[in-house]
Amino acid sequence: MEEIFGPQGLIAKYHPKYEYRSGQITMAKAVFSAMNQGKCLLSEAGTGTGKTLAYLVPALALNKRVIVSTATKNLQEQLYNKDLPFLEKMLGRKLRVAYLKGRSNYLCLYRLKRAEQTPILQGLEELDLFDEIRSWAVESETGDRAELVNLPEDINFWYHIDARSDICIGQKCPDFESCFVTKARQRAQEADIIIVNHHLFFADLALRNKEHGHILPDYSIVIFDEAHEIEEIAAEYFGTQVSNYTVNDLIQDLQKLPVTDQDNASNLLKVMARLSDRAENFWTSFYRKTPEEGRHSFQLNFFVREAEGTKQPTEAGESYIALDSILERLIAILLNLKNPPPERDVLVRRTEELRYDLEYIVNKNNPTYVYWYERRGRGIFLQATPIDVSTILSERLFSEIDSVILTSATLTSGESFDFIRNRLGTGPAQELKIESHFDYTSQALLYLPPRMPDPRNINFTSASVDEIVKILMLTKGRAFVLFTSANQMREVYQGVQPQIPFPTLIQGQSSKAALLERFRKTPNSVLFAVSSFWQGVDVQGEALSCVIIDKLPFAVPSDPVVAARQSYIDEHGGNSFFDYSVPQAIITLKQGLGRLIRSREDRGILSILDPRLRTKSYGRMFLESLPPCPVTTRREDIALIL
Repeated sequence: MEEIFGPQGLIAKYHPKYEYRSGQITMAKAVFSAMNQGKCLLSEAGTGTGKTLAYLVPALALNKRVIVSTATKNLQEQLYNKDLPFLEKMLGRKLRVAYLKGRSNYLCLYRLKRAEQTPILQGLEELDLFDEIRSWAVESETGDRAELVNLPEDINFWYHIDARSDICIGQKCPDFESCFVTKARQRAQEADIIIVNHHLFFADLALRNKEHGHILPDYSIVIFDEAHEIEEIAAEYFGTQVSNYTVNDLIQDLQKLPVTDQDNASNLLKVMARLSDRAENFWTSFYRKTPEEGRHSFQLNFFVREAEGTKQPTEAGESYIALDSILERLIAILLNLKNPPPERDVLVRRTEELRYDLEYIVNKNNPTYVYWYERRGRGIFLQATPIDVSTILSERLFSEIDSVILTSATLTSGESFDFIRNRLGTGPAQELKIESHFDYTSQALLYLPPRMPDPRNINFTSASVDEIVKILMLTKGRAFVLFTSANQMREVYQGVQPQIPFPTLIQGQSSKAALLERFRKTPNSVLFAVSSFWQGVDVQGEALSCVIIDKLPFAVPSDPVVAARQSYIDEHGGNSFFDYSVPQAIITLKQGLGRLIRSREDRGILSILDPRLRTKSYGRMFLESLPPCPVTTRREDIALIL
């Protein structure tokens, strides 16, 4: 590792901006040791450590297949298009690397040909886009829509030509050999390093040992970058979800089914019409129950238990029974088709899974799951989520894989890995904490306003507006203002924007990537944003000289999943506030503040408006977890650091 990472090492010879980092060598040695010994490693690597190369180099030194799982597709692309090509150049040899995304990112050749005869396009503009995609499909090696850099992100008809699994006919497809997904999986089978994102990894892990097999080839080592995010993603994939869009998509795909059996064609049309009506009746129960958007506890009962122990359906239960019976009828008609097309089997499987998932959610029989639903616009999403994924991950991941490396700039809370270890069920694990490569004592200042009301006070918003305006005038804009609530973000934005002479951006105006690009290119701009900008955002230089956070980012206690986790901890003898709420908020806060210092030249102000940092006993735990920079309550000190 010294020969590679040391002052006279290989990286120094090939990297134009090389900086010797002792923490990078320490991490690389620890990663190699854990992989070689078949251990689990928890590694918090502060900003600027160079953790990507610190885990990639050891991974290449072993003659084993390694999965590298990242939080986002952007990080995947950085690894595949920047970091690994650099290592190839440095090592002077071709690396066997594959890069896999979720299937909806790939074009389906079979569906593209079918779409040429199907009215899926709206207007001349979409016709031109379709022609461009058709020409690209002939030349592309990967079929990855990310190659279509000049096309809009929200292509309406992409949904009709992508390669998602619920419409794939597998080896029955005439384009199976030339299929982009088939080729991607073949490349993965031949690779030593496979780059995926957390969503794809846990989709695969949830499928293993099931009838439909798995997505990824077998592996013996997995590296999780941005590992602080995997609890939420794992819970999603080991849970169950059904939405009204699930049913609508099924009906749309049934309408496209090429049926030559005229005897059953009319029966199929009738069943589809009834399915649409009965589904609408079923979802109406939720629209009536919850007129407002958001996440809600599943308090709607479909059955009531009578004195003799029998279950009787409620009005909502009757609508569920009617929906289930028509789904059963649909399966029977599909199975009875003469000379069925290959898509028939896929539609039967989807309908069977829909029945199973609905039954599982409606009956709410598993006490280790929380049952809830979310309303977004006209969408209703029913969910069954495991309350605690630690046992699942212990059995399905940490006990099955030789070595698991978990790394992030934010894994500890209060200098301890206990929170992340307990939430994920890692079992015995080696631990490594590397301080940031940057000198926060000279590069940053933490400003805590001396007189702010409690966040629950009605005057907090107006006080925040006043304080933010004064800070921004001193920093000349150049700031992220981060919020825990979209409503609070909009309210503060409306108060601040007219009072400052700087360009302002607010999340929701355009895509995240477009907002970041405008922020970087617009001098003295101020970006108001919520959760998605708390992490995975890198703006170096003077463009970002201040990060202001309105409140400590505690999870919303009324959220059904959060409430279930807190109740579970309390019922098992823990203290949910100190065992769950505080550590989680500390990690999120560290992520938000981590946006500021991204290079050794950066200088900046961190400001947290929430007075609980100073007025509550747990505030000390937050302060001790933050980078070791000077703290002030004097606004005039801001000028000293900039």
